[in-house]
Amino acid sequence: MSSLEHLWAGWRLSYVEGLGSDDGPPLSELEGRSLFEAIEQGGLPDEESFVVHRGPTCFAVLNAFPYTSGHMLVLPRRAVATLDALTTDEHLELWSTVRDAVAAIGEAYSPDGMNIGLNLGRAAGAGIDGHLHVHVLPRWSGDTNFTTTTAGTRVLPEALDETWRRLRGAWPDAV
Repeated sequence: MSSLEHLWAGWRLSYVEGLGSDDGPPLSELEGRSLFEAIEQGGLPDEESFVVHRGPTCFAVLNAFPYTSGHMLVLPRRAVATLDALTTDEHLELWSTVRDAVAAIGEAYSPDGMNIGLNLGRAAGAGIDGHLHVHVLPRWSGDTNFTTTTAGTRVLPEALDETWRRLRGAWPDAV
C-alpha cells in the first residue's frame, strides 16, 4: 500500500454520506454491483457523482483520488475484469470514449502530455480489479515536485466540482 497522502478531500464527505442516503446505495450493500456500477447507477446527479459523460455502454467519471486535476476513469457500465470480456460494442465505445476524454482534457487543461493506461488484475495494481477502467490524466513538465517526493503528499490545485465543470463543458459532444 502506498504511503502517499492527499492534501485535500473536503468534498468527499458529502459524496460518501450521499451514498448512504436515499440518493444512492450504501457502500456496504452494493447489491452485487461493483463500486463503479453503484456510482453510475446510484441516482445521484452527475455533478454530485462526478460522472462526466454517459454513453450507451460506457461512461467517464472523475477519479476520486486523482494524481492530477483532470484525472478521469473511462469504463464500461457493466463490471468486466478483462478486455477480452468486453462485447464488441463495449470495446468500440470504450476506446472512443477514451479518445473523447483525451480531447476534453486537452481542451480544458492544455497539458504538455497525457497518461493513458489500465491495470488489469490486483497484481498489476488494480484497486478495483473486477471492473476494468482506463485512467486518462493530464501531465505537465515539472508536475511532480518535492512535496510528493519528500512529504508523500500530492498538492491538487482544484476541487473536484470545478474539475467536473471544466471537463463536462469541454466534452466533445457537450451542448
